[in-house]
Amino acid sequence: MSLHPAIADIPATEWDACAGPDNPFVSHAFLSALEDSGSTGSRTGWLPQHAAIRDSAGRLLAAAPMYAKPHSYGEYVFDQSWARAFEQAGGDYYPKLQVAVPFSPVPGPRLLVRDDVADRPGLRQALAGALSQAATELGVSSVHVTFCSEDDYTSLGEAGWLQRLGVQFHWDNAGYTSFDDFLATLASRKRKVLKRERRDANQCGLTFRTVQGRAITPDLWAHFYRFYTATIDRKWGSAYLTPEFFPLLSERLGDRVVLMLAERDGTPVAGALNLMGTDTLYGRNWGCDGDYPFLHFELCYYRAIDFAIAHGLRRVEAGAQGQHKIQRGYRPTPTYSAHWIAHSGLRRAVAEFVTHEREAMLHDMAELDAQSPYRTAGED
Repeated sequence: MSLHPAIADIPATEWDACAGPDNPFVSHAFLSALEDSGSTGSRTGWLPQHAAIRDSAGRLLAAAPMYAKPHSYGEYVFDQSWARAFEQAGGDYYPKLQVAVPFSPVPGPRLLVRDDVADRPGLRQALAGALSQAATELGVSSVHVTFCSEDDYTSLGEAGWLQRLGVQFHWDNAGYTSFDDFLATLASRKRKVLKRERRDANQCGLTFRTVQGRAITPDLWAHFYRFYTATIDRKWGSAYLTPEFFPLLSERLGDRVVLMLAERDGTPVAGALNLMGTDTLYGRNWGCDGDYPFLHFELCYYRAIDFAIAHGLRRVEAGAQGQHKIQRGYRPTPTYSAHWIAHSGLRRAVAEFVTHEREAMLHDMAELDAQSPYRTAGED
């Protein structure tokens, strides 16, 4: 296995042959936009160390988007308590290796393997072994593969990595032909709530439109970046993504970039950024000038559902956290991560932690699913 300090070191056609077409976040275009815009690198503490496995003829067989990190920011799978415990015991938790999509809690493949490889599970196993070996050779404490696919999770577990569960809330398209078709599957009381929220959001003097790819002008991106930084300042205080990132994204990913806007008198006052995969709409960043009733729900959840139905998409993934999404038709869905830890004592402690956490998470997901707004048999 070789490690590469820039995604540009690996030709886009070779990387994308491993990444596949389904998930735009692991595409060469997305990762290169992060690097070329300065969003990843020394400024943010996400230092590319992309992993690659080639055959004897030099053909790229497998890869992983990996970063060396001196902190745990921008990950959404939290390990700060592990770091504190290890450092209090005299160890050095940082630097570590992170196999992930920076600043993006979006599930998808992380152990990227060509479709035409005969033994894909075997190659995932080989990549898992190579990642842990690289960590040993570099002298880092650990490797973390976060928001990975279930196939990755299984392969890493079989390789002895510690497995961790999380939860997000996703909307599934059951072949709906319209938003009203979806509403008809909800219990009457819940259906009325959604109708009222949409009505109120659409009666506050705003107009809505959706713009894709290269049709998103520099002026629109400037407005959106203002929304993005305002949200970051309010919630987290550190804007990782630079102004250059967003125009690069629409230039390189084209119509897979979907920007939903709310405007007053022709001026954008709110925006929600989505990326479109082959069967999924992924909600990413959002922001707003002013205070409008239910505008966040309308722009980020309901219009995403409208878009998915209109484009025949199977799912909407609206980002991390948010139990309030349940009442709006988004169901709890497990997310997966896996962790390799060099120090035996820390490994034992984390293994115990993730075992108890996983049991609690499965219990909580069952309770959350019971809050579903969908009609049960015999219910209006």
